[in-house]
Amino acid sequence: MRILITGGTGFIGSRLAVRCRKNGQMVKALGKINSHVEKKNVKYIRSRGVEVVSGSVTDREFVFKQVGGVDIVYHLAAAQHESNIADQVFRDVNVEGTRNILDACVYHKVRRLIHGSTIGVYGSRDEQIDEMAPCRPDNIYGRTKLEAEKLVLSYASKLPVTVVRISETFGPGDRRLLKLFKAIQNKMFFMIGCGKNLHHLIYIDDLVSGIIKSAESNAAIGHVLLLAGKEAITTDEMVQTIAAELKTNVPGFKAPLMPVMLMARVLETILPPLGISPPLHRRRMDFFKKSFVLSGQKAAELIDFQARFSFRQGVAETVDWYREKGYL
Repeated sequence: MRILITGGTGFIGSRLAVRCRKNGQMVKALGKINSHVEKKNVKYIRSRGVEVVSGSVTDREFVFKQVGGVDIVYHLAAAQHESNIADQVFRDVNVEGTRNILDACVYHKVRRLIHGSTIGVYGSRDEQIDEMAPCRPDNIYGRTKLEAEKLVLSYASKLPVTVVRISETFGPGDRRLLKLFKAIQNKMFFMIGCGKNLHHLIYIDDLVSGIIKSAESNAAIGHVLLLAGKEAITTDEMVQTIAAELKTNVPGFKAPLMPVMLMARVLETILPPLGISPPLHRRRMDFFKKSFVLSGQKAAELIDFQARFSFRQGVAETVDWYREKGYL
């Protein structure tokens, strides 16, 4: 079995690549190798027998060349949460890049395409979310990812496709939440808002299992699937769990949300024209503001997927990895 993973030099893609290689599959990871983190991920996956090819899904000729001879494509490449790039970049990568992948898969008669999407397509909702919940994305990332989903599903008559909506992911290999762990360890974290908004995180090993199950199940063809973690927890519970594992505590001070949001809006308006990336922006405030409670029923029924790791178990594994790498 020959596997291509776009976004294979990222957190999720690199862990998926190693799992597929362990399963005895020939794996090619396509991605950028520009940042320090990407270079570390490349070293990690190459040491485990994964082929790495540097390039962008926006390069149509390059994409067609890389898809040739592949059985399964996991399309995870995306422009995502950057605050200082133009909207057109999101559209070029998330929509047109996906179109390139789809056309190449059809041309080369690929057996399956699994498209990695995001719970960001929902915007923010107070009630439990399932695959049928209305999508109201509130930023360019979510809007272009929803557009890409619709594009993928429009190819269903020509190509066996499945869309997986990925929730907030953490675990060994993740550097995005490292800032939170460090802030808590150094007693530099303080809550913005009441801390009662909900996160439905998924541990990386669970997510990789769900993505692979999506490719292995014929029942998943033509469907959108939510891959949800074991439980939803509040921001306060999330922070307290991390603090307990680090054997520390967090200050009781809580900053009011709305003034901080206003400050973020002002910084977003003033700094980018000066060529300065704002240290605080509204998208970053989503951590303290948005709530997600996800239903895993459809994934359980169609692909027999259920998350195994609780948030507490995942935090313990993540802290061990951070310490092993010298990050904490």
